[in-house]
Amino acid sequence: MSARSVGDPAGAVLVGRRIRLRPLVAGDFEEWREVRLHNESWLTPWEPRPVPGRPDVVRDARAFASRCGARAREAQFGTAYGFGIFVDDRFSGEINLSSVQRGPLQTADIGYWIDRRRAGHSYMSEAVVLLARFAFEDLALHRLQISIIPRNLRSRRVVEKLNLREEGLAVRLVEINGVWEDHLRYAITAEEWLDRRDQLVGEWLNG
Repeated sequence: MSARSVGDPAGAVLVGRRIRLRPLVAGDFEEWREVRLHNESWLTPWEPRPVPGRPDVVRDARAFASRCGARAREAQFGTAYGFGIFVDDRFSGEINLSSVQRGPLQTADIGYWIDRRRAGHSYMSEAVVLLARFAFEDLALHRLQISIIPRNLRSRRVVEKLNLREEGLAVRLVEINGVWEDHLRYAITAEEWLDRRDQLVGEWLNG
């Protein structure tokens, strides 16, 4: 399992060519807060609104620690896997494998964001390939899906660089920043990964 540096998927550390993915812990709060505050206006248009009355994880260290604990529990149960993206050992964003469904579906969703100071260097495309290798080869999932607001051209560029298959428009799929937004759906299956693995890994992880 070359994508992992530990044996337990719940504590997986994924190492790419330029980046490292690992679960966030309470000790990451100060660095995480600086990046989130710096990117507040950059990220707000693309994220759900905070739940009223819930502690602010960006400004409250205890709330952030609880968030980390919840993510760890999800990984232990195998329902989701959350990773911080680290470039030169600096926190630079997040990528998550969520809504993991077993049984006849064997599927999950990928979501991500990156510090605008790191944008434009294809770090996120590398992170998607790294997470896909983990999902298909370590978790034995069959299908991964990424849903993107059509006007979010930067996010669409991530999947277009990887030539992921576009499946069509899901109308008013998710409430984002107070508005029910359409999303374009992109996907890759285990069969497609097997066909393209050498090319994707060679280009993005080993090149």
